[in-house]
Amino acid sequence: MIAVSGLARSTFFDHQRRLGEPDKYADLKVHITEIFNDSNATFGYRRVWRALRNDNEIVNTKLVRKLMRQLGLVSKVRRKKYSSYRGTVSHIAENVLDRRFTQDAPNKAWVSDVTEFRVAGTKVYLSAIMDLFDRTILAHTLSPSPNTNFTSSSLADAIAMFSPGQGLIVHTDQGFQYQHASWRNVISSVGGVQSMSRKGNCYDNAVMENFFGHLKSEMYHGVHFNSADELCQAIDDYILWYNTTRLQERFKGLAPMQYRNQTLAKTLTV
Repeated sequence: MIAVSGLARSTFFDHQRRLGEPDKYADLKVHITEIFNDSNATFGYRRVWRALRNDNEIVNTKLVRKLMRQLGLVSKVRRKKYSSYRGTVSHIAENVLDRRFTQDAPNKAWVSDVTEFRVAGTKVYLSAIMDLFDRTILAHTLSPSPNTNFTSSSLADAIAMFSPGQGLIVHTDQGFQYQHASWRNVISSVGGVQSMSRKGNCYDNAVMENFFGHLKSEMYHGVHFNSADELCQAIDDYILWYNTTRLQERFKGLAPMQYRNQTLAKTLTV
């Protein structure tokens, strides 16, 4: 067989010897598989590597990628994002945020949007409020109708829980909910500033669009829900997991709330 294959005898016997040796990465493979499964198959090799480092497992990213390929661990693929209804062209607010998606402190700039889910022959709408400082979802509401009340409720809840100061920028697209007096009044009640994307420009609210894309690819697409209530519970659970567990490269491997709490703790000790 060696002669027919043209394989060197030394190479053949070296591979034969290796096959009989124990797998030196056996424990690491178990750890990687546990992290991947705990993430609901959403972590790619970079986030798995970050989780390993957080557990004091020091390995390089190339090895993690290699072992995940060997194990057949492939993260869920994002689908094309849903474009929410944007209503009529607004002259109510300028694009004050101007794509300044990186903020140096909490509660300086929030973004919001609405997205739609279809389940059991009906629809569910999600309104979420995100702080650009740490990408935490501060509050969210769910409703069978994308009315003005449910968007204003999510903003009011975020304000009640996080008490932003004067000058808070609240940025959205030009959806009809954000042109309504109820939304503007909530912003004005805390001395905030309303900001709106330019007409038909989804990149002006890209961070919020990106969050919805992750949410749908990681817990919605390809999953069967028997009822709207079941879907709503899954969305609640995902947002809790996203805030407290989903690791972010931009925050050095910390989840949004971990990064927020770490920053606030440092501020208190100064």
